[in-house]
Amino acid sequence: MCWSARADLVVGGAVTAVGVLCLVRNHRAGRPERLPLAALPLVLGVHQLIEAAVWLGADGDLPAAPAAWARTAWAVIALPLLPLLVPVGVRRAAVDAGPSRRRLLTALVLLGLLVAVPLAHAIATRPVGVTAHAHTLDYRIGIPHPALLLSGYLLATVGALLISGDRRLRHLGLFTAAGALACALLWRLAFISTWCALAALASALLLRWTPSRPLRPPP
Repeated sequence: MCWSARADLVVGGAVTAVGVLCLVRNHRAGRPERLPLAALPLVLGVHQLIEAAVWLGADGDLPAAPAAWARTAWAVIALPLLPLLVPVGVRRAAVDAGPSRRRLLTALVLLGLLVAVPLAHAIATRPVGVTAHAHTLDYRIGIPHPALLLSGYLLATVGALLISGDRRLRHLGLFTAAGALACALLWRLAFISTWCALAALASALLLRWTPSRPLRPPP
């Protein structure tokens, strides 16, 4: 994220707490189809906590081996995991959507898979480097065809939220889409880091989407 390891710790801790609450509420409501998306704030909160360790490594306050593990763990969540988790979560939650919307969401799940495979291969075969620029982190992974993969990445993640058919998920999609544009304009070198941080904050909106009580009576 921007600024420092301390900022990542604060944001990561807060979003992780929201994520735990989302999962607790989802469990109490008995909505297993919403579980993958309800877990998103927890995943992104932990992601920010990991980036705090990346900051420590970049500042020379963490030994080389754990710093390298932190960079790799951060990249695994940011790159191959999110373009799969988000469309899969939206598709699973779309139990009341029409057939055409479900087919479109299924197509975005497949797109997320197509994006995730080369991203995972890049992380598995190349070291993840990072450079601090002022108050941002620039990750270097050597991704092939970055513009094409980034387009597919954003379409799979933001696109799934926008076409979900759920008003609160559309709001989250609009927020993250606007954030992607702002991050691209303001922090081009650290786009993925700043956008993931913004997405972590935005994921707190899922607390309102997660039901606090069963939406239908038990059988």
